[in-house]
Amino acid sequence: MSRPSSTGPSANKPCSKQPPPQPQHAPSPAAPSAAATISSAGPGSSAVPAAAAVISGPGGGGGGGGGAGPVSPQHHELTSLFECPVCFDYVLPPILQCQAGHLVCNQCRQKLSCCPTCRGALTPSIRNLAMEKVASAVLFPCKYATTGCSLTLHHTEKPEHEDICEYRPYSCPCPGASCKWQGSLEAVMSHLMHAHKSITTLQGEDIVFLATDINLPGAVDWVMMQSCFGHHFMLVLEKQEKYEGHQQFFAIVLLIGTRKQAENFAYRLELNGNRRRLTWEATPRSIHDGVAAAIMNSDCLVFDTAIAHLFADNGNLGINVTISTCCP
Repeated sequence: MSRPSSTGPSANKPCSKQPPPQPQHAPSPAAPSAAATISSAGPGSSAVPAAAAVISGPGGGGGGGGGAGPVSPQHHELTSLFECPVCFDYVLPPILQCQAGHLVCNQCRQKLSCCPTCRGALTPSIRNLAMEKVASAVLFPCKYATTGCSLTLHHTEKPEHEDICEYRPYSCPCPGASCKWQGSLEAVMSHLMHAHKSITTLQGEDIVFLATDINLPGAVDWVMMQSCFGHHFMLVLEKQEKYEGHQQFFAIVLLIGTRKQAENFAYRLELNGNRRRLTWEATPRSIHDGVAAAIMNSDCLVFDTAIAHLFADNGNLGINVTISTCCP
């Protein structure tokens, strides 16, 4: 059975500034890199003692100090004592106060010349050790609680969790750093269709991803979309130097969805030609994880320019892409 192909006038094109001479699939400046080829499947308020019953220690709440579920009014009242008056995030240890005892978070403090509450001096720095002790016994909501995250965490675990929280905003998944868009998961496809119209979408779980002009010098990327099983997948091929003087190609599939949704699928990339075959099988990454981390860890199909030329035809490289669902 023949596969849908990206060749033709409406072929897949990347997020690029300079389209190539061929119409099939335009390359553009790329992002990071990697290598390896194998198959892999106000303080002091009386609210503090009043809320003492809801204070949890660093080990409380389960999940290494975090918890989920409804937050009691007393707990909310307690954590509100730590709200920064500038950004409304929480003031976490080390906690510094102005001479009148008002708190401001360390990030905002670096940008201020006076206390935002009383306009008093912020120097010299005064440490509030009492509030630091209270903070170490409280579980704080994730900063993305308003978008759906129900976790509460010890302050030492909060930054690490928020870096990977499923409810944080999604960035534009196109390779490169030119597009600064951020938004909800539901808005990603709308953004791609309006801001990156040159990207072609092919239908079906078994297609051919055709990258043209693979001999172009420098860092280059090729991008297209694949739609199947009610989801959209982004196919990315990047050429760059992970190691100086050694150009490599990195191919990966990303799901326009969450990590949990990505676990329901598998993808297979295959290069065929001249009685040779090179394959890679893996679980797609969520666009929350992006391409850079996969390249850095070589968690994708990796091959050098010599291998690429074994499978290329007149400077064009076809990659068979198959998406399948995983059994529960």
